[in-house]
Amino acid sequence: MPQCPTFFRRTSSSLAFLLCAGAAFFPLAAYADEQSESLELMEQQIARIQQQQAQLTKALMGLQKQLVARKVAVGKTTSHAGLSKATRQKIMITNNETGPVPETEIEEPVRVTSRKHEPEVRPTFVTEDVPTVKTVTAHRSEDMIAHTAENGVGPHARESVGAQAAGAVGDHGVFHVGPVTIALGGFVDAATVLQNRQMSSGTFTFWSGLPFKNSPNYHTNSFEGSARYSRLSLMLRGNIDQYETISGFFETDFGAGADTTNAYESNSYSPRLRQAYLVYDNSKENFHFLAGQAWSMLTPGRIGIVPRQESLPETIDAAMIAGQTWARQWQVRITQDFFKHKLWLGLSIENPQTLYDTTGYTTDGDERVLLPGGKVATINKDGTGLTNNGPFSNEIAPDVIAKIAYDPHWGHYEIEGIAHFAHDRVSWVGGGHNYTAPTGGGGGSMILPVIPHKVEVRIAGLAGYGIGRYGSVLLPDATINAQGKPQPLFSAQGTAGIIAHPSARFVVYGYFGTQWAGRNYSTLNGSAYGYGNPNAINTGCNIEMSSMPCTANIHSVMEGTIGAWWRFFKGRYGTVEFGTQLAYSRVQAYQGVGGKPHTSESQLFFDLRYLPFQ
Repeated sequence: MPQCPTFFRRTSSSLAFLLCAGAAFFPLAAYADEQSESLELMEQQIARIQQQQAQLTKALMGLQKQLVARKVAVGKTTSHAGLSKATRQKIMITNNETGPVPETEIEEPVRVTSRKHEPEVRPTFVTEDVPTVKTVTAHRSEDMIAHTAENGVGPHARESVGAQAAGAVGDHGVFHVGPVTIALGGFVDAATVLQNRQMSSGTFTFWSGLPFKNSPNYHTNSFEGSARYSRLSLMLRGNIDQYETISGFFETDFGAGADTTNAYESNSYSPRLRQAYLVYDNSKENFHFLAGQAWSMLTPGRIGIVPRQESLPETIDAAMIAGQTWARQWQVRITQDFFKHKLWLGLSIENPQTLYDTTGYTTDGDERVLLPGGKVATINKDGTGLTNNGPFSNEIAPDVIAKIAYDPHWGHYEIEGIAHFAHDRVSWVGGGHNYTAPTGGGGGSMILPVIPHKVEVRIAGLAGYGIGRYGSVLLPDATINAQGKPQPLFSAQGTAGIIAHPSARFVVYGYFGTQWAGRNYSTLNGSAYGYGNPNAINTGCNIEMSSMPCTANIHSVMEGTIGAWWRFFKGRYGTVEFGTQLAYSRVQAYQGVGGKPHTSESQLFFDLRYLPFQ
């Protein structure tokens, strides 16, 4: 059967190849008619021919435009002008031409800009699975809109678990409604976990809730399986002109547990909002705008500052790994890139919350704290109306986040900072006073492509005051002093991992993560208040069913994990993959009266996923 080139350079001499390729498609259909009566095979061949025909039509239009532009700009040209040296050499070999290869090489074709700013046609065909810049701006443009620089890391491969976690859409579920392109994404997930502690949190590790030895759950193994993290995503995109694009993205799963959810019969978990945002991109001014609920800009990325390109671990555990910096929340973000997309600057205002610890105090629900002098500190307000009945902290201003990302030829590097403003009110009969405690911190991340697109090392960290909620462990942001004023807690977190792709079907990874919380406490009239107080009572932590107290304020959490994914089926109907993960976590509490307790957990995960759109 005739073989056709799959990559055409932009020149008029390539028309001969296009006609040759078009002539080769008709024997395919004839062959199918003669050799097989299978309707499914015929449908596959028809779909393939239609796809190739569309590519050829697009290429022909682009070549016609470039031919006109070349004639206008340079007049007569040689038959192989505008092609790379390697491509010209291949053409000469095919045509049995001899002699030296011409050195003239034009890197970029001359482009014609329409007065009506019609979208530019770029006939670039890419069939490699390696996620290079070229695949981003051409074949994979449905998944990623902003242009990026080549850094040896590249964007997520669509089928990777990291891409799925960030919100990748597929190339199989792309269709058009008028001028709007619609792309579908998501997967069906069937995950299980076997662990040596009873947590009742499924495949989501809740480190701050790990039982100590005083609980029977510490001594009980647990097996849980669920499909609740199956996911569905949708992206809509419209091209305003050749430079401007507007898009919207929506993502949901079933991770929420409603009041009617039960594990005995129906397992009816509720849909929840993961992401919903709009994006405006201007490739002429290199300006980008995002508004809605998305991954916080504090979340490490892997290329530029681009939505759906967050650097997230490949773990089956829905909580990812201890020490991972992340949040998904409302934000308004502006970014600008410079120097051919190598340097990115971003500023984001995001929804604030403060996670308080009230150890030692008497509380009135989640909202109020009774202070020693009879005053009352109001730190939260339970949700009302359409909001769930949970605590929402008092906030006076949004979190402000700034980030710098740099993509040289080797690696991806980020520096970031955050400002947060903890706020509460202390009241007494006849009056009250508001307190605000400015807090913040900084950090960064890097991805080192040891072997580009094959082996990479990821390192990330964040440290500061009042920002513990931005870590997977959810350690507290602040406590309050005896007068009711917020006292921010120091926190530090970090992750390091190595990820290898020995083949297109296998991914192997290993991570270590940790998160630490500082202490802030006071002792008044013999009573211990605050977080990490050495006078707190821990005497009951190591005795099963003990009636003695076990305060056990967490000082640190550490986790090590290894895992692998195997994509054993990939075809027209999507991708099916199998994963396994082994994890060990250790939680260390602060020293108190009665000792310095600790707890741990070992977990073994299995997962089977079907990605219909990848």
